Amino acid sequence: MIRIPKLFNLNDPGEGRPNGGRPDGGRGNNGSDPGRRPKGNEGPPDLDEVWRDFNNKLGSLFGRRGNGNGRSNPNPAPSAPPSPRRLRIGLALAIVVLAALWLGSGFYIVQEGQVAVVTQFGRYKETTSPGFQWRLPYPIQSQTLVNISQLRTFEVGFRGSARNKVLPEALMLTTDENIVDMQFVVQYRLRADGAPDYLFSMRDPDDAVRQAAETAMREVVGKKTMDFVLYEGRTEVAAEVQTLMQQILDRYHSGIQISTVAIQNVQPPEQVQAAFDDAVKAGQDRERQINEGQAYANQVVPMASGQASRMIEQAEGYKAKVVGDATGDAARFSAVLGEYTKAPQIMRDRLYLDAMQDIYANASKVLIDTHGGNNMIYLPLDKIMDQVARGGGKPEAGTPGMASAGGPSPAPALRLPSAVPSSSGTLSRDRLTR
Repeated sequence: MIRIPKLFNLNDPGEGRPNGGRPDGGRGNNGSDPGRRPKGNEGPPDLDEVWRDFNNKLGSLFGRRGNGNGRSNPNPAPSAPPSPRRLRIGLALAIVVLAALWLGSGFYIVQEGQVAVVTQFGRYKETTSPGFQWRLPYPIQSQTLVNISQLRTFEVGFRGSARNKVLPEALMLTTDENIVDMQFVVQYRLRADGAPDYLFSMRDPDDAVRQAAETAMREVVGKKTMDFVLYEGRTEVAAEVQTLMQQILDRYHSGIQISTVAIQNVQPPEQVQAAFDDAVKAGQDRERQINEGQAYANQVVPMASGQASRMIEQAEGYKAKVVGDATGDAARFSAVLGEYTKAPQIMRDRLYLDAMQDIYANASKVLIDTHGGNNMIYLPLDKIMDQVARGGGKPEAGTPGMASAGGPSPAPALRLPSAVPSSSGTLSRDRLTR
């Protein structure tokens, strides 16, 4: 036990010098050592010499003697076997060193963005966070590092570019029995607490995500029409696929979170692309004609409705006018009848004169009594008729053109007097009639 500290003592003045610094080289005064330093060189020991001395001291514990250069002597001198005490000390020292190395193998480092899943005898034990960690050494416990911050991506229907298609994955059937070429990308990452499920719940979780993506896309596309998938429904289809994929993976306890489902390209198969283009053009022509007809209907129907409304309003106005006139005529007749009952002769004459006034106001003939005068009267009948036509049947006062035989003179306006004089008194009803 006293020799164990000396085994690792580097402050020994003879450490690193041949034969422990003994002048006789450890073999007496008659021996010589080729590795012995010359006298007078008392500098610091060399590393090679320190290592040889350490090996010699370690070998002495197990009963092995070495020469001065650290190698075993090929012809060793017979020596006594090592004592049991030395063997026990050496074995204990070896066990301590091995135990220290074994325990030290349990230290490990978890990088940022990773977690370590620790298993004990193959069964899940715990999940450790990033940092410097320790576990029981192998084979009691072991750890598996899982990257939970990495965004994993894979393509379905193509590889690398849209031209490099994988038709078994891309071709899908719609609800109207048409086939579409669907190419999309899925991105996913692991949940913070999903590392154990990712490692132990499924045999190949990445392949399971791919199969879930194909299954969800075929189910969603199979419920949609081809036109909906090709044109206005891409965003809706992607959202439904992401939701359905997450439900499938949660059902299997995969520990995976779907981040994005992006549809890169969707089109009819190349074999029917030309026919599909013709069908699309025909559909566009049909829509254009429908829109034109709708525009014409939007223009004609309001116009016809307006005309019908105008005609209805005109009929209503005419109806109101006729009814009003009839009502007024009836009221006037009733009023005249009352007055006629009071003075029949006066009302008869008044009615006669009013009727004659209305008749002569629109007449184109002029009757003149010439028995009372000797001058010839000139009447410009053509101008009077034109003036009556322009003025609504009544000549204006001061109309020129009426003159006597002596020369032209302004003619007074024609009007029907209430009593027309004659040579014998008043103008009788019979003369006016003639």
